[in-house]
Amino acid sequence: MQNRRKKEIINTAAKLFKKRGYSAVTMRDLADVLNIKAASLYNHINSKQEILSTIIIDIAEAFTQGMEHIKKEPVSNLDKLKKIILLHIDLTVKSPDAMACLNNDWMHLEEKLPYFVQMRADYEENFRAILKEGIAQGEIANRDPEIMLFSMLSTLRTLYIWHTKKDGVDAKTLKEQMPATLLNGIKN
Repeated sequence: MQNRRKKEIINTAAKLFKKRGYSAVTMRDLADVLNIKAASLYNHINSKQEILSTIIIDIAEAFTQGMEHIKKEPVSNLDKLKKIILLHIDLTVKSPDAMACLNNDWMHLEEKLPYFVQMRADYEENFRAILKEGIAQGEIANRDPEIMLFSMLSTLRTLYIWHTKKDGVDAKTLKEQMPATLLNGIKN
């Protein structure tokens, strides 16, 4: 019972953080949405910071684990990039509210901020290394990998904004069309 209630609190908080931003949401706001007393929240969680950390670190670790798996696969660099795009689509469709927190509220992390910043830097470095290896092997056009990284990550990181506004675009369509759209511009 306690784990289910904690999960409900975290999911509700993620929705509120997405809508209003972490700083603008109070524990009282969260309790009101959950229709409980604010003091009751503390039976399940220690603080608003714990909620934010749980939301952001859980999804950041999912990205990290996905990247670790992808970079070890014995496939072409273009296929690795496609798998990274699919990872972003899967996590975004599954957890758009967490994606919003990850992108918009990470700077409010306190104790876990260094851990998150390191995970993000490692993720970007792995992405960059796949791009560079693809260029070196002639799979990917010889262009600036930083521009490619920025272009792809900017699109993928903001997918949650666009996708929630597009009722007719389902995950299947995204998975079929987005990799081709992003990768055709860098193929050699």
